Order: sequence, then structure tokens, then C-alpha cells
Amino acid sequence: MELALEAALSIAALALALSLRPWRMLGGPLLTPALATLALLPWLWLLPQRLPAGLPVQFSGASLLVLMLGWPLAVPVLALVALQVWLIGQTGAGDVLSQGFWLGLVPATLVLAIGAVLKRYLPPNPFVYTLGRGFLGTAAALFVSGSVMELLHHGFSGVALEQALVSRWLMAWGDAFLTGMLVAVFVAFRPQWLATWSDERYLKPPPPGA
Repeated sequence: MELALEAALSIAALALALSLRPWRMLGGPLLTPALATLALLPWLWLLPQRLPAGLPVQFSGASLLVLMLGWPLAVPVLALVALQVWLIGQTGAGDVLSQGFWLGLVPATLVLAIGAVLKRYLPPNPFVYTLGRGFLGTAAALFVSGSVMELLHHGFSGVALEQALVSRWLMAWGDAFLTGMLVAVFVAFRPQWLATWSDERYLKPPPPGA
């Protein structure tokens, strides 16, 4: 039942993303991070297959991908990453689908929602972007996604639920640290690789008298 729901939601999200014609964004500087993702992220997602059985320990990359490419382009790129994992790896299509859903689509969508809330209620400055969206937003999205997956698929990892949630908490912060660091570097040196960044919005001087 869970697998059918994951498949339906994944197809719906992919259809929505493709309806926005995100490939138009590949004509500019975003082609480089998109190709780099397709070359590197599948191997990070394949890492659990090379580790002893137990709770999968791996980097998601979904939050960083949304910040770089935007949600509409990140979703089909994540689908291509999952396809590569299925073709290269040794797990079945169902396991890869669940991995792509909980490790990719769900945190990517949560990061999008968190970003919208931060843009609505917090002032536009680089600190809010790098710390809020890149670091804390990533940690929250990955922990919520991982926790819900553990609750729905309890026992699949072979460890107690309490231990699984603690592990998800720690892994979320690891993902957040790397994402926040890379986002800060890109803001400083490669802002054109961040579709969600705008010099006009985040670096615009405050109005006189503010």
C-alpha cells in the first residue's frame, strides 16, 4: 500500500514539475550543477548497498539541489538519479522508488515549503538564506522526511525505532552542514549556480531611514 502511494505521489510530482517546462533553465549556468548532480549523486545514493545491513547512512542532496536548480528542475533530476541507482545498483525497483521518494522528493518539497515561509516572514538578507534555507531548513526537511519514513516502514532497517530516529536526527544535521557550507560558498563565488538566490533581493540596500 505504501509503495503504491509513493509511486502515485512521485508520478504526480514529476508531472507537475515537467508541466512547468524546467528544461528551459538548462540553457544558462544551471547546466553545470545539473550535470554534476547526475554524475555524483547516484554514487552517494548507492553507498548503503556497499555498507553492512542496517540503517542506511547516506547523503540526500535534495535540499542543495532545490536551492541550486529550483523545485521544478530538481524533481526530474532526482528522478534521473533514482533511475541510475536502479540501473547500476543491486536493489529492486520498489526499493529504489522508496529511496527516491523519501530521500529525494519529500525533502525537496519540504525545503521548498520552508523557503516560502522564510521568504514570507523573515527579512531578505544573505544570513537568512544561508542559515535558514541552506542549514536549518535542510536539517528540518531531512529529519521530518526520515522520521515519517521510519514510522511508516518501521522495522525495515532492523533497528529499534528510537535508535532509528536518533540516527535520522544525526544524519539530517550532517546533510545540513554540508548543504549550508556549499550554499555559503556558492553565494560568495558562484551565485549563478543558485536559482533561488537573487542579488537584487538579498543584497539590495535598505531604503533610506529604514
